[in-house]
Amino acid sequence: MFQRIVDSISASTGTTVRLTSLAAGAAFALFITTCFLCAAAFISVLQKYGPVQACLAGAGIFFLLTVAAAATYWGYKRAVQKRARIAAERAAKSAAQSMLTDPMLLATGLQIVRAIGIKRLLPILAIGGVALGIMASRGGAAEDAAAEPAE
Repeated sequence: MFQRIVDSISASTGTTVRLTSLAAGAAFALFITTCFLCAAAFISVLQKYGPVQACLAGAGIFFLLTVAAAATYWGYKRAVQKRARIAAERAAKSAAQSMLTDPMLLATGLQIVRAIGIKRLLPILAIGGVALGIMASRGGAAEDAAAEPAE
């Protein structure tokens, strides 16, 4: 059984190494192709307009590529943060719902109500509800202000 696990890991590792080396070779070939295309564009602009314009054209193209890559990265980062925030909110809601449906918690709550009495407990619960509402409204405002990007 242990030998089967080792063979499985060995085969998986071999496949991963082969695929990684193939991807590295393709990336290297794409880099060389891009270099030759850039050189051809530079020589073409150099012959037609001169060396300064050729350098500026090359710099402008790479600047646009950099801006596009940065915008893509920024958009991806925002999407990941949004997904993480949604997942955290869902987890919090799930935890709150599971806490309210816990039989031990409900039994404890009933014992507290029986011990203190409903007439004495109502004002305490009302004050607690108001305090909880104030805390929730202030917490939401602070999170919204923190979510705004700084300029």
